[in-house]
Amino acid sequence: MLPATALALGVLAAMLAWPVPAVIARARWPRRDPLAALVCWQAIGLAGGLSIIGALLVHGLAPWGHSLPEAWWHWVTRQPAEEVVRGDHWVAQTLAAVLALELLGVLLLSGVRTARTRRRHRALLELVVRPGAEAPVEDETLLLDHPAPVAFCIPGARPLLVLSSGMVAELDQAQLDAVVAHERAHLREHHHLLLLPFVAWRAALPVLPAADRAHDAVRDLVEMRADDVALGSLTGPDPRRTLAAAIVAAAGGSGGQVPEGALAVSGGPVAVRVRRLLAPADPLPARARWMALVCAVALLLVPTVLLLLPALV
Repeated sequence: MLPATALALGVLAAMLAWPVPAVIARARWPRRDPLAALVCWQAIGLAGGLSIIGALLVHGLAPWGHSLPEAWWHWVTRQPAEEVVRGDHWVAQTLAAVLALELLGVLLLSGVRTARTRRRHRALLELVVRPGAEAPVEDETLLLDHPAPVAFCIPGARPLLVLSSGMVAELDQAQLDAVVAHERAHLREHHHLLLLPFVAWRAALPVLPAADRAHDAVRDLVEMRADDVALGSLTGPDPRRTLAAAIVAAAGGSGGQVPEGALAVSGGPVAVRVRRLLAPADPLPARARWMALVCAVALLLVPTVLLLLPALV
């Protein structure tokens, strides 16, 4: 009979694979607090992977002990099983190993491939662009000779911020400062690392609708988060309108011209971001934000506790 622990983990994995991502993706509160929503999405991804692999592993090792650590130790040290070992136990062990290797392998491969692509783009850009003096920034900034308004950053060990001559010519100084502040936020908060697990999840499980939904939601939220961080550093009579105008200008000229792996001010749902800036909703109450963070922590703790405690009966 399937142990209750494996059943509980399986139910949790199923919830995190479809209904929970669907609910959060349709909810409006993440736009009011992108940072809290990003924490929740990371917890969903981690807890979902841990739950499905854990459910298979718990069931597969059930004959060797009453808890996963005990059963794993007995299995590794080749101690005899306490119960009859059936074929489904071997199948569950194999599936757990295959899924874990696939998820970790795709994550590693995605990271290496993305880093290689960014290095290649950086090397090419350094050949055709020049240092940009028009927009003094702390990060290394290059000016691309291109008539279309384009702005993006390439994260990594040596981050790069690129502005086109068209962007510099079209925007006034306040709008240009807003664009630079947005890109700085991406680099400073390492938003590419928040996206990477969901890029790997989508590549490893392409048939899972939640993988696409989660990736798109996280991609949109990092843009909204960068908008919020940028607003905090802008001065002027109306920084929201200034940033919105810069986003619209960039979106009108950079379609398809941003390198793969880069983060651009024109990324995500431009219309939603502009409406969010011009007609901001009330910030998420502190109590609601703490509840979201507590739920995220609980999502990580539940499968961990189920895996470490003695099996439920």
